[in-house]
Amino acid sequence: MEKLEVVGGKKLSGVLKISGSKNASLPILAASLLSKKKIKLINLPQVKDIKTMLTLLESLGSRVKKVGKKTIIDNINQKKTEANYNIVRLMRGSFLVLGPLLAKFGKAKVSSPGGCSIGVRPIDIHLNALTKLGVNIKIVDGYVIAKAPQGLKGAKIRFPKISVGATENLIIAASLAKGTTILENCAIEPEIKDLTNFLFKIGCNIKWISKRSIRIVGVSEINEATYSVMFDRIEAGTYLIAAAVTEGNLKIKNVNPNILRSEIKILRKIGSKVRIKKNEIHIIGNKNIRSVNIKTAPWPGLATDLQAQIMVLLCRGNKKSTIQENIFENRFMHVSELNRMGAKISIVGNRALIKGNTKFAPAQLMATDLRASVSLILAALSAKGKSVINRIYHLDRGYENIEKKLKKVGAQIRRLN
Repeated sequence: MEKLEVVGGKKLSGVLKISGSKNASLPILAASLLSKKKIKLINLPQVKDIKTMLTLLESLGSRVKKVGKKTIIDNINQKKTEANYNIVRLMRGSFLVLGPLLAKFGKAKVSSPGGCSIGVRPIDIHLNALTKLGVNIKIVDGYVIAKAPQGLKGAKIRFPKISVGATENLIIAASLAKGTTILENCAIEPEIKDLTNFLFKIGCNIKWISKRSIRIVGVSEINEATYSVMFDRIEAGTYLIAAAVTEGNLKIKNVNPNILRSEIKILRKIGSKVRIKKNEIHIIGNKNIRSVNIKTAPWPGLATDLQAQIMVLLCRGNKKSTIQENIFENRFMHVSELNRMGAKISIVGNRALIKGNTKFAPAQLMATDLRASVSLILAALSAKGKSVINRIYHLDRGYENIEKKLKKVGAQIRRLN
C-alpha cells in the first residue's frame, strides 16, 4: 500500500495553478448521460473519483476518449440503465446517474452509494423528491429500483433541508421532464451553478428565479457542446491554508477569489496577508497565528471540505479556538491523529475545542478519509522532522498531482510503496 513521506519545517514559496473541480465534474459527467450525442469537457481533474465516474459511464454504454485536453463522451449507443454496485460503492457521487437515467429512459437501477465514512448521508431526500416527478421507487438488495412508466412530469418541490446531492440529481432529472419544475430550498454551491451553466449550454431550459429557487422547463432534445469545468475551490483552499500553516508565500492561480471569500476572510482574521487579483490569490503566512471561533455551513459559508485543514492551522493559534461542524456528524476522525502529533483537541458533540500553541511533532499517521488525508500532510509540513502518512488512496480520490505541486513550491515530500 502506498504512503507519503513528508519532511516538514520548510516554508512553501512559489506559484500553483489549481486544477478543475472534482465536485463540479462529477454531476456534469452524470448529466452528460442526458445526451444522445457527443459532449466535450475541458479541465476535468485527473483524480481517482473522476476515473471512477468515467468507468461508470462506460459500463452504462457511453464511449469515452481523451483527445488532448478534452474528454469526449459519446452517448450514441448508451442504453443501459443499471449502475453496478462494484463501481457505485467506490464513490458517493456515482449515485448522481439516477436522475439522468430516469429522465432519459424512464427507469434506472442504481446501487446505494459509497465513499468516505464521514457520516450518514441519506438518499431519502433524493428519492422523496423524485417521487414527486412521478417516479415509483423500491429498494431491493441494496439497489434503488426506480421506474416512471409515463416519463417524468414537472412538479413544485421544496427540499426539507439543503442537500447538494439531491439538488443536483433533481436538477438533472427535471431537465427532460414534461412541463415545468420548480425546486425550492436548493443548495447553491458554486459547483451547482457550474452544473446549471453546463445544462444551459447543452440546451436545457433552466433559470435561477431566486437565491435558492430554480425553474426548469423540460426539453425533448439535448445539444452537443464543449464545456470547461470550473476550478477546484477545495484544492485552492487547501493550498492557501498550506501557505498559512508553513508561514509561506504562495500565488494561487486559475481561481475566482469571490468563490473563496469566506475562507479568505478567516485567513485574514488569523493574521495572513491576502491580496486578490482577477484570477489569482497571493497569500503570505504570518508566524503569529490568531485564534478564531468558526463553523461550517452551506456555501457561501465555510466549506466542510476545508474544516480538517483549517483545524491544523488553528492548532498553531495563539489561544483557544473552536470549530463547529454543521454538515456531517462524523467529520472529526482526523483529530486523534493530530493529537498524536502534539495537538490538544477535544470533541464535544459537533464542536472541536482546540487549545492552540501546538508545535507539531513528526509521526507515523493513518488517513481516514479524503480531507483528513490532506490535513495530515499540512500538519506534517509544519512539523520539523519526518512523518509518514499511510492509506493515502483517499487522497488520490480528490487531489491531482499533490506531491508534484507541493514539491514545486518547496515541500520535501515523496510517495513510497
